[in-house]
Amino acid sequence: MTYFIKYLLVLVLVLLIFPLHILAQTIPLGRSLIANDETTPWLSQSGDFAFGFKKIQSQNQFLLCIYYAKIKDATIVWYANGGNLVPGGSIAELNPQKGLILRDPKGKMIIWSTGRIGSNVAYAVMNDTGNFVLVGVDSSVLWESFRYPTDTLMPTQILEINNKLVARKSESFFVPGRFYLRMLSDGNLVLVTQSKPTNFDYDAEYYNSHTSDSGDEANSGYRLVFDEFGSVYILKRNNQRLVLTPPNVPSISENYHRLSLDFDGVLTHYYHPKSTGDQKWSTLWSLPDNICLAILEDVGSGVCGFNNVCNLGENQRPYCECPKGYSLIDPNNKYGSCKPKFVPSCDEFGQGNPEELYDFDVVTDVDWPLSDFERIYPSAEEECKKACLEDCFCAVTIYRSNSCWKKKLPLSNGRVDTSLNVKAFLKIRKI
Repeated sequence: MTYFIKYLLVLVLVLLIFPLHILAQTIPLGRSLIANDETTPWLSQSGDFAFGFKKIQSQNQFLLCIYYAKIKDATIVWYANGGNLVPGGSIAELNPQKGLILRDPKGKMIIWSTGRIGSNVAYAVMNDTGNFVLVGVDSSVLWESFRYPTDTLMPTQILEINNKLVARKSESFFVPGRFYLRMLSDGNLVLVTQSKPTNFDYDAEYYNSHTSDSGDEANSGYRLVFDEFGSVYILKRNNQRLVLTPPNVPSISENYHRLSLDFDGVLTHYYHPKSTGDQKWSTLWSLPDNICLAILEDVGSGVCGFNNVCNLGENQRPYCECPKGYSLIDPNNKYGSCKPKFVPSCDEFGQGNPEELYDFDVVTDVDWPLSDFERIYPSAEEECKKACLEDCFCAVTIYRSNSCWKKKLPLSNGRVDTSLNVKAFLKIRKI
């Protein structure tokens, strides 16, 4: 019994003295991964997470990433190289001076690296938290994936001021999209759209935590924390918290958890049972409540592409649908822009009675705010239709409460809004 107690004391001392990455399974210098179907990834000690190449869409194109290794869909939680795919045969290797390097198949050109790390690397670790770490010769952490998140946060991960999550462009296209989660220097956590990554400012804000206090900096937020119990909160400098997670969080020991900014712009806390079987990710909470109504851009298309219409589906997810007389420019991207089968043209003006040339498709509860170029008030419904019929610029007219809004292409911010009691008249050609 005495021996057992001494053993426990020694074990506790070891755990206190040595960092977690020392105790984990290490990846020595010189180890490499090759982008193909046979290469074994670098696993965490429990086998929950893997660091390696994943083939995307059954092509000979691979993504260097961290993913769940034990669940059926092997969900990706971090990726290198800005989400850009690399050809089969590409090589990822550990270098003592340059850290992790991604080379082309010939091994000559460096495609991506962890960058200047300030000291020599001793080894790497794929932690059971989902954090990939480069460790220095003095056992210090030189680089870790948790400091450079892509579109997902994991339990024990923190989003610091001026850091961000960036949604991927689509479900299987990992380059940056236009939805961002930012922890601002003023203390606010925001969800924003940004049409171009190089733009200095964002286009529209569709969530704000309101945790900034200009009169008392200590009362302002400075971190988004995803703690070891599965709770997500904004931590203020005075240690107060704005908790985003509901009270009853599924057990972290029995479930995987992740907080992802999905390609459709919705920030979602997911959980997934660790038990084997045909399990799926479930939603614990998400922001915003209705993204279709939350985003209103002065410039840009809105949630969906131009001329498209956003509607809210299951689990507060948006889905997009082209209106009648329109079709997707890219049939593989249902969230993209829609092209009209008929484009209003002033070249036809005066070539006949407009009523013989055009008709209207009537849709209720659909609007494209900020796309109007003229308002008629007061107006009757028939007067509104006639005004659009006789205007060669008008593609759509919206009628509500004795007001008429004429709109021209392209239409932006399309959404279904049952609270407005509006009618949309879409001009279509009869022939």
